[in-house]
Amino acid sequence: MSGNTLGTLFCVTNFGESHGPAIGCVVDGCPPGLTLAVEDIQQELDRRRPGTSRHVTQRQEADQVEILSGIFEGKTTGTPIALLIRNVDARSKDYSAIADTFRPGHADYAYFKKYGVRDPRGGGRSSARLTAPTVAAGAIAKKWLAEHYGVKVRGYMSQLGTIAMPFKSWEHVPHNPFYSANPDVVAELEAYMDQLRKDGDSAGARIEVVAEGLPAGWGEPIYDRLDADIAHAMMGLNAVKGVEIGAGFHSIVQRGSEHGDEITPEGFLTNNAGGVLGGISTGQPITVSLAIKPTSSIRVERRSIDRAGNPVSVQTLGRHDPCVGIRATPIAESLLAIILADHALRHRAQCGDMSGRD
Repeated sequence: MSGNTLGTLFCVTNFGESHGPAIGCVVDGCPPGLTLAVEDIQQELDRRRPGTSRHVTQRQEADQVEILSGIFEGKTTGTPIALLIRNVDARSKDYSAIADTFRPGHADYAYFKKYGVRDPRGGGRSSARLTAPTVAAGAIAKKWLAEHYGVKVRGYMSQLGTIAMPFKSWEHVPHNPFYSANPDVVAELEAYMDQLRKDGDSAGARIEVVAEGLPAGWGEPIYDRLDADIAHAMMGLNAVKGVEIGAGFHSIVQRGSEHGDEITPEGFLTNNAGGVLGGISTGQPITVSLAIKPTSSIRVERRSIDRAGNPVSVQTLGRHDPCVGIRATPIAESLLAIILADHALRHRAQCGDMSGRD
């Protein structure tokens, strides 16, 4: 199976299965000299960890990360950094009933058609469990970006199902299980999720991710545009069905006089471009919006087929997120950080000697 590595100079290769002995990644290309400890990575993993509220899967995984290589005396050496997270609470028997059938909306069908075999235990390689190594790698990228460029990457949920959450303040995001920047809607979200769980159904979500503090000049035309790489990475996140940069689809109804961000000696007046023009950063905040589809594993019976093509009725029991978007914010942040770290290194490699442009 190919397609498990993200990045050109800052490369992340992901491995493992949801119910295998462990999952992890190898981060290759992290520059030497970065002070790095388990705690730097663990704090990000704890934000994504399952079982942290009644609104997410109750699979109890501590997600304790182990650093196997690439660190000496507390600093990165420039060699590959291997990160391991052991699976300790897999319940493979929960998936025995769907070993020969396909869940509607799930990758089960596509995996079987491509490979002729699939691991039904928790979705195997297609499971959102595999986002934990991404978050671990993203923690390294976040720290390097912050120390070398002052870049800050953060995100929040702006909509859950039918409930929109107008942004109020970043200070609210860490203090509720939804990563909402609006505390006034938390009670409504709690009730919505409780009902969703009783119904045995699922819902989608919208996630916003913002990177601030990066300089102008990162990105490469034409095929390696910064926004293209961001969209590519975000579409690699489980359940993402749409990515917007800046104004995104709202650009359709804007006039050029409104959409084009005017420039003054003091800077840009607006940011409809989302911080990217011609595939290259402008120095404004990078703004990304993600559409997360409803979880495929639900208790509601759905029509499907088995391996032989016979009609069946599928009901998925076990422990699942009624909305995978609830834990998606730190994952999306990590993906954006990985892409930005990669482009920072690529820019430095080609244009590092351009005085005043780095």
